Amino acid sequence: MADDLPPDDSKLTRTKRAWAAQGRALTGRVARRDQDRLPPGQHVVTNWPVLDLGTEPAVRLETWRLDVTGLVETRLSLDWAAFGRLPQTDLTTDIHCVTTWSRYDNRWRGVLVRDLLDLAMPLPAATHVMLSSHDGYTTNLPLADFAAEDAILATHWDGQPLTAAHGGPMRAVVPHLYFWKSAKWLKAIDFIPADRAGFWERNGYHMRGDPWTEERYG
Repeated sequence: MADDLPPDDSKLTRTKRAWAAQGRALTGRVARRDQDRLPPGQHVVTNWPVLDLGTEPAVRLETWRLDVTGLVETRLSLDWAAFGRLPQTDLTTDIHCVTTWSRYDNRWRGVLVRDLLDLAMPLPAATHVMLSSHDGYTTNLPLADFAAEDAILATHWDGQPLTAAHGGPMRAVVPHLYFWKSAKWLKAIDFIPADRAGFWERNGYHMRGDPWTEERYG
C-alpha cells in the first residue's frame, strides 16, 4: 500500500519541506519536560484535529495483523484476537503535534510497548525501530523512545474504540515526541541496527522529534 502515499514532489510534501526551510513555528526557546507542560511554540486545543496523508485505509479486524520483525529474539505475527489477549493498560497522556497544537489528558487503552517488548525481546544490536502503517506510512524512532514507560499501542481513546480517522483499530502513541512519530493504522514494527528516515523524515522533519527542544525539522 506504499503507493497510496503522496510522492515526494506532491503539493503536501513540497509544503512541508518549505516549512522546514523557513523554520515555521520555531521560537528558539528550550523548555524542560519536567517543568513545562506545554512545549515551545504550541497552543492547547480541546478538539482532536485529524491529520493524515489523504488516505484512510479500510482495515478489517478479520484480517488485521501486527508483525514484529528484525533484530528480536522472537518474531511475532499477532492477529486481532491474540493482540487482545496481551495485557491491557489504561493511561492518560498529552499529545503534541508538529503543526503547533497540543491536547491535554487523552485517555488511552491498549498494550504498553514495554509489554510487547517483553515478548519480542530486542537483540543488543537493535538501536531503532521503523513503524509501518496500512496506508504505506513509515516513521523511525530510537528504541529508547519507543520503549518509554508511557508509550502504548492504543486501541481505545476516551473510553471508546479508536476511530478509523484517528488511526483505529490500533495506533502507536509515543507522547513525549511530536505526534507524527505515533503512527496511525500500525501494521508492522521492525527492529533495526541503525537509524533510517521514514516518510516525513525524508521530507524535512527531524529524525527524533522532541517537542521541548523544538526538534521539528532536520
